[in-house]
Amino acid sequence: MAGLALIAPQLALAAPQHGLAMYGKPALPAGYESLPYTNPDAPQGGTVVLAEPGSFDSLNPYILKGQAPWGIRTHVVESLLGQSYDEPFTLYGLLAETVETDDARSWVEFTLRAEARFSNGDPVTPQDVIWSFETLGDKGHPRYLNSWDKVASSEITGPRSVKFTFNTPDRELPMILGLRPVLRKADWEDRPFEESGLQPITGTGPYVIDEFEAGRFVSFKRNRDYWGNDLGFNAGKHNLDEIKYDYYTDQSVIFEAFKAGALSVFREGNAQRWLQEYNFPAATTGEIVKSEIPHARPTGMTGFVMNTRREIFADIRVRDAMMHAFNFEFINQALNGGGLPRITSYFSNSQLSMKDGEADDAVHSLLAPFKDSLPTDALTGYHLPKSDGSGRNRRNLRKAAKLLEQAGWTVNNGVLVNNAGEPFTFEILLKNTATENEAIMGIFVDALKRLGIEARLKLIDPVQHRERLKDYDYDMVHFTRYMSLSPGNEQRLYWGRDGVNTPGTRNYMGMDSAAADAMIDTMLETRDAEVFNAAVRALDRVLTTGRYVIPIWYNPVSFLAHDAKLHYPERLPVYGDWTGFLPDVWWYQD
Repeated sequence: MAGLALIAPQLALAAPQHGLAMYGKPALPAGYESLPYTNPDAPQGGTVVLAEPGSFDSLNPYILKGQAPWGIRTHVVESLLGQSYDEPFTLYGLLAETVETDDARSWVEFTLRAEARFSNGDPVTPQDVIWSFETLGDKGHPRYLNSWDKVASSEITGPRSVKFTFNTPDRELPMILGLRPVLRKADWEDRPFEESGLQPITGTGPYVIDEFEAGRFVSFKRNRDYWGNDLGFNAGKHNLDEIKYDYYTDQSVIFEAFKAGALSVFREGNAQRWLQEYNFPAATTGEIVKSEIPHARPTGMTGFVMNTRREIFADIRVRDAMMHAFNFEFINQALNGGGLPRITSYFSNSQLSMKDGEADDAVHSLLAPFKDSLPTDALTGYHLPKSDGSGRNRRNLRKAAKLLEQAGWTVNNGVLVNNAGEPFTFEILLKNTATENEAIMGIFVDALKRLGIEARLKLIDPVQHRERLKDYDYDMVHFTRYMSLSPGNEQRLYWGRDGVNTPGTRNYMGMDSAAADAMIDTMLETRDAEVFNAAVRALDRVLTTGRYVIPIWYNPVSFLAHDAKLHYPERLPVYGDWTGFLPDVWWYQD
């Protein structure tokens, strides 16, 4: 009876809700008419043509094998809940009419909308939901495995209801399951889920796959019979009749295609070109306009990651030497006119970023048990090396040489060698579609020569690049990791110790840190927003002071050049130009 008495208060708190926030309550009330950053009166019609670098050879984006178009996940397939990009992490009912969980979030129950349908007219059933989650967890991409291992049981609790009970404290789990893709079980009755292929997926989303040619283009056509047309969550969204993605060899070719009128939008990543090179005819006549979209999300990390599985980068002093040899100020001036700020940590540009100087009391208490395994400056404070902006970078190169000497590397006849006489040489792996990265690394390679280091650029196609990333077959590689305002279980995939040897995770640096794992545990288990923030700031210190990635720049605004007939709402989401913005809330109008 005592056990029942303890359970009763938790049961009393559980009730079906229209949405769920990671902390606090959803900003929008039940029965809301639209998300705050959409235009419910937007006209419908028109086509947008977007570009993707590389290729695709599969239409199943949920497995490790093959490369599938990103648009399938965003336009064709839906989840039980959908995210508002005007809140750090709040989900509202999409396929699910309601979501219910207890105070501890030890279980979650979803009730499907009666009207939810796949594009072929079949209703979405609890069986589809359970099959989807089980299949993704057992046979899907490794990103789904960690969370599914925390599900103790799944059960159908009603004609439209399904419940999942967890075996691990993790307050994000109800939200993770809410964002899992829901697939049609019948699609895979006669084919193995884990095999790549070009058979279209039957989704519930506002678009269906129309025409495609593997490696060249894929077109998504608006489903006029889409079941969710009247939902407040969808008001002002999915306005375009067709969304087409053309595939190109590299960014320079994409830009030329845009100038020639073959594309509707170009997302500019080069600040200098944004200011100086939009003088082609369509831009000067007003057929093309330039829009700058600000955001308040973390910078994430973009740069060049060193694989610590390789002996040459296992020593933090060597990685620190690489950081000093990288002349950011000179490279930024040469390629961007010095116009873009540098990424200083994984969560910079947000309240989740590590603070300057010594760790505050909350962060210090979290990291103190791991003090002996962390660099000293994880607690005392760290700043990236900064050069004088000249091409020589003498002071930082001298520091790099000292660090390499401390790590056992000395110069012999102009060649840096270890105690066994083996030269310091490594390969920098780059996609052959990313010409800007080649320019960055060309300058870096020249600097390394002055230290006696031979670094070789290896340019390969995107398919080979993906396979080598999956198998961690690289010394140094270009790296981008986006971060949200509510980091959670995905951090385990990015930095968790299980990813050191398991193929297919996102732990590209081979990071093996008990401190990082502990910070992620705290983030997932706490109910206190302040403790959560401290844990993220502590994780940021562990990642940044580990010197795993040579960071480059970020842009606090997105540069979008686009057809003047394409429009977006004046009210922008806090995430800015992010998933759920382009093309979701845009419309076409003469």
